Amino acid sequence: MKLLIRNLPRTTSEEELRALFEPYGAIQSCTIVTDKETGISKGFGFISMPKPGEAKAAAKTLNGHDLAGNKIRVKKADA
Repeated sequence: MKLLIRNLPRTTSEEELRALFEPYGAIQSCTIVTDKETGISKGFGFISMPKPGEAKAAAKTLNGHDLAGNKIRVKKADA
């Protein structure tokens, strides 16, 4: 299941995002979307988890979580 994580601090690394979600289960992929020209984070990313139950638990628990002063939003990605 693919999760969309929004409102990420621009300084968040893929390693930090992965570490935040790893306690909930296995992670297939972790990507933070960056601007092609500057390489700076656009403030959102994606996590793919193979087990839907683990992904749903992570989304439910981490939605609204405070990460470096930002309340992140986590939901199932559309595609």
